[in-house]
Amino acid sequence: MSAIVVLEWKFSPPDYFESQIEIEQDDYIMTIEDGKVEARIDSAIYEANPLMRDALHKVLNSRFLGVLLYSHKPYRLENPTMARLHDDGRKDYFLMVEPGRYKLTGGRADFQYTNKDGIVVVDTKRDRIEEKKAIADLVSKHVSEDLVLALLRSYEDSVRDPNNELIYLYEIRDALCRRFDNEKAVIDKLGISSNKLKYFRKLCNHEPLMQGRHRGKTYDSLRGATEAELSEARETAKAMIEGYLQYLDTTSNSVYP
Repeated sequence: MSAIVVLEWKFSPPDYFESQIEIEQDDYIMTIEDGKVEARIDSAIYEANPLMRDALHKVLNSRFLGVLLYSHKPYRLENPTMARLHDDGRKDYFLMVEPGRYKLTGGRADFQYTNKDGIVVVDTKRDRIEEKKAIADLVSKHVSEDLVLALLRSYEDSVRDPNNELIYLYEIRDALCRRFDNEKAVIDKLGISSNKLKYFRKLCNHEPLMQGRHRGKTYDSLRGATEAELSEARETAKAMIEGYLQYLDTTSNSVYP
């Protein structure tokens, strides 16, 4: 029997996914739970593929970026440590540490609603976990698409740099307009509401907002965007990213890496 290579990542917040996730592929098994990710790979397979560690890190990080669309919560994902488990019980350890950045934010309140028969009709935590997993699966499926990562990076930048949030969110619209040639095509192909996109443009470009794109034009009357305005902009940006992922899902033959 061949030795087993175990890659282990640490991440925070530890409840980022809110439930255990197990991903089983032909050449590895990955488990995500409580601030730790473990991938177990046959040593022969790992040694034959020198890029496997980086590929798995990319796939894993894409899942975090996907969940970011729902949580709007920054995360920290460290580069993995590595151990090789031999048949005779010996363990070889390797250390490869390069920490990222993170910022912890407040949580949210969850609730359940049951009908008169005691059946759970609404469970906000359950629904959120299912939504997170669905979008993370979809992002992982299309992680090889350069534009997908560019869109997610722009959204991540908007979370990490809230003072310039609308600038980064507008990058998502610009990138998709370049991909489809114009805004009308984005609306048609991705199923985006034209009214929502019109308001999105207004917020990012024309309102005198401190987080907006043309602050120099209204420097003497700037104000901070309201939570309602920021929420609307985030939802439109998220809808564009999800729309593009769904578009890829119906027009390509991408598979899990």
